[in-house]
Amino acid sequence: MNGYKAFRVHQEDGKIHARIETLQREDPCPGEVLIRGVYSSVNYKDALAATGAGKILTRFPLVAGVDISGVVSESDDARYRPGDKVLVTGYDFGVSRDGGYAEFASVPAEWVVPLPAGFSLYEAMAIGSAGFTVAICVQRLEDNGQTPASGPVVVTGATGGVGSLAIDILSGRGYEVVAVTGKMAEALNLRSLGAQTVLDRNTLELGSRPLEKGQWAGAIDNIGGELLAWLTRTMRPWGNICAVGLAGGSELHTTVMPFILRGVSILGISSAGCPTALRHALWQRLAADLRPRHLDKIAARTVALEDLPAVFDAMLQGQARGRTVVKIADE
Repeated sequence: MNGYKAFRVHQEDGKIHARIETLQREDPCPGEVLIRGVYSSVNYKDALAATGAGKILTRFPLVAGVDISGVVSESDDARYRPGDKVLVTGYDFGVSRDGGYAEFASVPAEWVVPLPAGFSLYEAMAIGSAGFTVAICVQRLEDNGQTPASGPVVVTGATGGVGSLAIDILSGRGYEVVAVTGKMAEALNLRSLGAQTVLDRNTLELGSRPLEKGQWAGAIDNIGGELLAWLTRTMRPWGNICAVGLAGGSELHTTVMPFILRGVSILGISSAGCPTALRHALWQRLAADLRPRHLDKIAARTVALEDLPAVFDAMLQGQARGRTVVKIADE
């Protein structure tokens, strides 16, 4: 067995601690694929898990990281051969099973997605769980009748990974995108990604009536809480809201009136639990009609495993912008 480097989270004396360790590589179990990690990425879920700010991990110690892209080293599954370029996002990766912040990761073959043609391993992680989440949102919106002709789509938490990619991808599909952010200094950047309008979250008139003036035909909400409640009250008839995040709170205080009087739909988005067939299809879309146009601008930062604690702190303090890629090894 050979040693490999990993960023591992421990629970010691009731507190969460994370550090770089050397672990021993073992042969994959039946039905598994051993991946040599090249890149990973940083998601809000990773920051919560590795710092203990959220109860994400279900066992300790555990290698963190819900994303990885790399090269198959060994495989017990005929679909994957050594040398194949692949990626993994979601499932229980980095939650109850060792994740992607490591030089090697062994995962069930059903979790593995072949790297789409025309994608690099870096690009796959620049997109990562955030971009995959956006792909699910677009699919569900369109399945529920959303079109650019329906009207404007509002994106909250616009400067984050999901928000930035949502603006880019939606505008590329022809939608009028309205960005909501608490960081108005980033307004020009958000417009460069495709937002036609940028609203200051700190000065929004949220109102209190069960139904306010209908403004939005669709929404991708990364915040939850009060902002999500506001969205339910300000959707146009038959509008669709994709509920993605809960940084602003997990409770939703609204009434049934938007749903029974305007036909508003809330579409729950679970990227970790996305069915395998849809997962493969959406990664193909991300390499085609949903391919981000400004990925180099959105994922402008690449860090090493050793840099992760500082990145997590910045993310939890609301200082992060766009996507952060983690370089694990040379390709």
